[in-house]
Amino acid sequence: MTDGIDPTAAPSGAGCSECDEVGGWWVHLRRCAQCGHVGCCDTSPAQHATAHFRATGHPYVRSFEPGESWYWDYRTNELLEGPDLPEPQHRPEDQPVPGPAGRVPEDWRAHIH
Repeated sequence: MTDGIDPTAAPSGAGCSECDEVGGWWVHLRRCAQCGHVGCCDTSPAQHATAHFRATGHPYVRSFEPGESWYWDYRTNELLEGPDLPEPQHRPEDQPVPGPAGRVPEDWRAHIH
């Protein structure tokens, strides 16, 4: 592991770990570059990716969205480039945004940040 990025850490799942536990939903997904935890973005109602950073101090997340490979540094609030991480690189492409299917309320826009 180098400076908060573990290039061997596989993602924790195909969706936000905490939202999946309670039947929640998300807008976009972020993947912890240190341990692989997948959490929901700050636009999502629960903001689990940032909560994971606050709880663990793991400084970097990578987008877990198709076609995106950027990293975010929570300490500096900057976009960064970084190494590839283990597959999968993103959520399933057939998973809708917001997602997952069947758990997003019709008035979802009223619940985002």
